[in-house]
Amino acid sequence: MTDRKRVLITGAAGLVGSVLRAGLSGRYTLGTLDVRPLEGDHLQGSMTDTEAVRPAFEGKDVVIDLAAHAPTATPWGRIYENNLPSTFNALEAARRAGVRRLVYASSNHVTGMYERDRPYADVVAGRYDGLDPSKIPLLTPDMPVRPDSPYGVAKAFGEAAGRYYHDRFGLSVICLRIGTLNRSGRPEGQRNFATLLTHRDAVHLFERCVEAPNDVGFAVFYGVSDNTWRFWDISDSRRSIGYQPRGDAEQWR
Repeated sequence: MTDRKRVLITGAAGLVGSVLRAGLSGRYTLGTLDVRPLEGDHLQGSMTDTEAVRPAFEGKDVVIDLAAHAPTATPWGRIYENNLPSTFNALEAARRAGVRRLVYASSNHVTGMYERDRPYADVVAGRYDGLDPSKIPLLTPDMPVRPDSPYGVAKAFGEAAGRYYHDRFGLSVICLRIGTLNRSGRPEGQRNFATLLTHRDAVHLFERCVEAPNDVGFAVFYGVSDNTWRFWDISDSRRSIGYQPRGDAEQWR
């Protein structure tokens, strides 16, 4: 029997990190890193401090990088000081430690400006008259980025940096444009009926990224449940890594 994969989660004390720690702990040997204290194999420190956090990366097979200030209203100065260096430092520390793969928590806000266009603006507002959810043109990961905030700009930077680290150093990088993952795991607003990512589906998606074949060198996937009004394409993650979401926000309509 082979040893369990050693997985590091950065930003592990946040909401997504808490969901993943609960869902992945039985399958992998988890290490965590955050500015806040946690129990277990944990290093308390900021991802902006390269040398301080490097020991957490040593001996890990996969890194799940969640470290960032998440609110979309975060001003550019804070994004510049924290999110950009945190992402770059995660990639560099993973490279130096010989990590095989980094799973980067990107965001749907990388393409958030599409939601100003029809039919997406109608969907997020719940104006369904005349719309057939099966005929809505899906947004695919290879479409041009259209960030809706400094936070979205930083996530687009992270995807580009991940591409560089794969092409230049051979690090496998999978970027997940996470939809709406909240504490309740259910819709809390009209937009959520299109964008919800349930806790179960989030854990499953990250697990499939950890277990993805070695030939998945660089990829960008949308992280969303199989919602009836979903407008992000997930056919590539189904095909490439075996993502099989079960959630549909309509069950809470």
